[in-house]
Amino acid sequence: MTKWQWLLLQLTRRLWVRAALIGLLGIGAAIVATLAETLVPWNPGVDISADAVNSILTIIASSMLTVTTFSLSVMTSAYRSATSNATPRATRLLIQDHMSQNVLSTFIGSFLFSIVGIVVLKTGAYGPQGRAVLFGVTILVIALIVVSLLKWIDYLTQLGRVEKAADRVEQATRQAISLRLSQPFLGGQPLRREERVPETAKTICSNQSGYVQHIDMQHLHDCVKEAGARVYLGVVPGHFIFDHAPLARIVLEPEHPDGEEADEKAMEAVGKALEEAITIGQERSFDQDPRFGFCVLGEIATRALSPGINDSGTAIDIIGRLTRLLGLWSDEQSEAVTDVEFPDIYVPPIEETDLFEDAFMQIARDGASHIEIQLRLRKALQALGQTGSVAFRQAAKEQAALALKRANAALGMEEDKARLGAVTIE
Repeated sequence: MTKWQWLLLQLTRRLWVRAALIGLLGIGAAIVATLAETLVPWNPGVDISADAVNSILTIIASSMLTVTTFSLSVMTSAYRSATSNATPRATRLLIQDHMSQNVLSTFIGSFLFSIVGIVVLKTGAYGPQGRAVLFGVTILVIALIVVSLLKWIDYLTQLGRVEKAADRVEQATRQAISLRLSQPFLGGQPLRREERVPETAKTICSNQSGYVQHIDMQHLHDCVKEAGARVYLGVVPGHFIFDHAPLARIVLEPEHPDGEEADEKAMEAVGKALEEAITIGQERSFDQDPRFGFCVLGEIATRALSPGINDSGTAIDIIGRLTRLLGLWSDEQSEAVTDVEFPDIYVPPIEETDLFEDAFMQIARDGASHIEIQLRLRKALQALGQTGSVAFRQAAKEQAALALKRANAALGMEEDKARLGAVTIE
């Protein structure tokens, strides 16, 4: 995905964009009806009075304004509840939910359609055909409103619940895992820890601080190929980068035949392309960063274990979700085809130890004194320790050992320690 495609995707997730598009559609429908006599020279057979259409449009306008205002207040309260009971990072996904955006956009579009229809109707711009077309579109709008209201009623019963937030985070993480494992190294070459970067490489540093949200590999590859260079990335989406910290190292091979000045220009061009390709923002993004989803689910679990909430059931549910996601990572990783689309770009991998730490460290720490949490966690790690690659199984065993150590330090009863120790992980 290029940078512009990614930015367009972020734009389409904004509520005002969808509402504006549907609102313009409603305005356009009301205006186009004035051209019915010219475009469709037919006799409707029934002369629908302006007062009849005006009455219906007035009802729609007043009711949609009220419903939209009420819906926004309910959504604000639900988001506040999700922020308090789940995590603020999950609320962002709820705000971007297509269901709520489509329904609110329908309400706003219906309101604008009715307002414009009333104004144009009062000017006398509609003839018999125009009023017939306007009446037909109004009936369709009413049907659309009814369907949206029925969906909205069902949606509001779930909005703001912790389970809803967890569902959205799990779904976003699942998509990020599938996307990442379809290109394990973002389409580039793997850069393992044991591999050494050539000493002749020039380091390119960041000019700002923030989270790496997206890397436009295609744009970077085009410039690297033209310059005859190789790029060794030091960051991937999800990393926090400090100002003047290394972003990547660049190697020109072979050296430019026109001398050092040409080499410097080529290096500057690659460095500029690198800065353009890497998007740095204030917050992490779920799209190219599967680890972020694991962190957010862990935050939901640790919030549930706080003294003010003390909800072990939610924490256990989150452990199940994390186990499913890690199982998905293990399964798809074994089937992943590492096609190299950008051979001149080397990308660090996502380490399995980091995945397990993101997923379970917070739960193991805050649930150390809860035997029910520790038992479920240990059984989950026991299952994960029997699947996947050698590195995956080893990461599960290491996390299980840390969790057991924390539990033994926090549990007060020897019987609980014995029950926990009976769940062996080999």
